[in-house]
Amino acid sequence: MAYLAPAEFVTKMVDAGESKLLMSTRDTLIRAYMAGAILALAAAFAVTVNVNTGNPLIGALLFPVGFCLLYLLGFDLLTGVFTLAPLAVLDRRPGATWSGVMRNWALVFCGNFAGAMTVALFMAIIFTNGFSEAPNAVGVKIGHIGEGRTVGYAAHGAAGMLTLFIRAVMCNWMVSTGVVAAMMSTSVSGKVIAMWMPILVFFYMGFEHSIVNMYLFPSGLMLGGNFTFMDYMIWNEIPTVLGNLVGGLTFVGATLYSTHYKTAPRRAH
Repeated sequence: MAYLAPAEFVTKMVDAGESKLLMSTRDTLIRAYMAGAILALAAAFAVTVNVNTGNPLIGALLFPVGFCLLYLLGFDLLTGVFTLAPLAVLDRRPGATWSGVMRNWALVFCGNFAGAMTVALFMAIIFTNGFSEAPNAVGVKIGHIGEGRTVGYAAHGAAGMLTLFIRAVMCNWMVSTGVVAAMMSTSVSGKVIAMWMPILVFFYMGFEHSIVNMYLFPSGLMLGGNFTFMDYMIWNEIPTVLGNLVGGLTFVGATLYSTHYKTAPRRAH
């Protein structure tokens, strides 16, 4: 499980950001679609485990399997490109521009959303026997999650919005740490162990992840959750995307880049 020093893996972060900006539209969309789908399936799996065991810690311990799979397969989450893509512009890599960053973020958002929605539909069919009966216990739970994390925040007004935003910031602090942690090792086992730890923290703490929510909330609507699509967009998805951007870029991308890549001059004796 060879370990790379921070200066080495931060260089890999900048290289990864450059490669994502220069990737074709087709490849960007395919990789984002598959990332959204795999993470959505992991979320459905974790909620199923929570319902069946009554122990949220077990679901949180197992949820990172989806993140590890999508990363090892080379797929892209919006939360990851929030952190990596801007580094190529900051480093003035050839062809790296802010318009390219915005293009990448928009394509990955669309691909993630489409992948998550596909799994949301598939799992809603499974939880209701093809919409022929009421949702099972897992389906009911997903509907309640959607209610609590939309109209539940709305009931607290500005304080609820602040809480949602901070949970989203904290989420991508952890998730992007997982993305970066995978670059610390050159072995599969090392990458998996490094990714598992921060992803476990984010999921168990109930932080807000924009792509997980792309599954939970549309699925909750299909399964009879007592909230609307606009509730989901205004009181969850949009603030979550913004919080994920702030968390990943400031607490992970910018800090690591500034202290391990563009280090300050050494102090004189």
